[in-house]
Amino acid sequence: MRVHFIAIGGSVMHNLALALHHKGFDVTGSDDEFFEPSKSRLAANGLLPEETGWHPERITADLDAVILGMHAMNDNPELVRARELGLKVYSFPEYLYEQTKDKKRIVVGGSHGKTTTTSMIMHVMRTLGMKFDYMVGAQIEGFDTMVGLSKDAPVAVFEGDEYLSSTLDMTSKFLRYKPDVAILTGIAWDHINVFPTWDSYVGTFRKFVDSIMSNGKYIYYASDPELVNLASSLRGDVEAMPYEGLSYRTENEQTIVTVEGRDYAVGIFGKHNMQDMNAAMLACKSVGISAEDFMKAIVSFRGAAKRLQTLKESKNSVAFLDFAHSPSKLKATLDAVRDKYSNRKIVACMELHTFSSLTKAFLPQYANTMASADEAMVYFNPQVIEHKRLEPITEADVAEAFGGDNLKVFTKSDAMVAEIESKNYENAVLLIMTSGNFDGQNLKEIANKVIV
Repeated sequence: MRVHFIAIGGSVMHNLALALHHKGFDVTGSDDEFFEPSKSRLAANGLLPEETGWHPERITADLDAVILGMHAMNDNPELVRARELGLKVYSFPEYLYEQTKDKKRIVVGGSHGKTTTTSMIMHVMRTLGMKFDYMVGAQIEGFDTMVGLSKDAPVAVFEGDEYLSSTLDMTSKFLRYKPDVAILTGIAWDHINVFPTWDSYVGTFRKFVDSIMSNGKYIYYASDPELVNLASSLRGDVEAMPYEGLSYRTENEQTIVTVEGRDYAVGIFGKHNMQDMNAAMLACKSVGISAEDFMKAIVSFRGAAKRLQTLKESKNSVAFLDFAHSPSKLKATLDAVRDKYSNRKIVACMELHTFSSLTKAFLPQYANTMASADEAMVYFNPQVIEHKRLEPITEADVAEAFGGDNLKVFTKSDAMVAEIESKNYENAVLLIMTSGNFDGQNLKEIANKVIV
């Protein structure tokens, strides 16, 4: 099979390219810029183009498929050439389905927790020696790539994103996967550039539930009223499987989970993680894994990259990095840290970085999300707002939206870093939350400096 990637340098795109390469496909690709780690990883496998840019001469009639990345525009010269030749052009999720359409597909969706839940399922299956294909939105310990495809695995596990598939395919990614087992962890409004209203956002999850295959399963968090509502109109050939968080307790800052009368000391913490763990256990049960085997395997799980990832830890202080940026993720992450470290001071800092988070009308969604921190900091870059062509916001706008007297707002990342480094972290937790990097700050270096 000969496959060409338009925009091969993307985070998930280059992982799919590597997966197909490892599967024995003849893979080529182009992009107008490359960043690490994709640049080095493609080069190490002989897939890095000799020069950047778009080269329509690389699009030839003998290609079996062209895979189009999200940032390639309609007038991309390679895309134009592919259309002229009548080649089949796939979005990333379309091609994942094409490669796994004869397998049992477990798809994890939701506004939060989907990466962690997907990672848990993958970790357990790998620990128990099961064969499976996968796609997940973060680097997971024990997996070389974020995408894995094979000829003989009977199961595929996908993280299901509700964002758009490509410039040609304006369908939510998870609608392309046609799950046999669908998980929804919760719905909290996001991606307002694509879903400008709450109803339009909920609507795409309704379509996802409708896409479940005949005799499939719908696993959903039972305390989310929207998910319960979706269950009420479920097709008769789909089984509804509601769940809550697993029973747990904290002893000496160690999380103990109780399942079927047995206690298990696990390596992750927080109420939201206990919910995700139960969802993952139900999904694994659908492929024959018992609760006992699941729990024995999950005790060695330490989380996905940037999901309460430990940057530095000493005897009585610790620094975490988390991907949290939307209101629901922010609150869940902070509450988890407060639950585990009830006797420590918590210094929390976050970056408003995404389109939604920098939109003035969306800011009130952040009300009280950082209330459980002792000291809170929020950073945003006005130049990013200008670049995204959004209405300007001020420090006062952000402070009013978040609320509380524990908050400081910054528009210069160096000033915020100086504030972070000025604190005493004796018996304290530093929690850094961002989907970016505070405009180029070395977050690991900051943690090493303050946690001693």
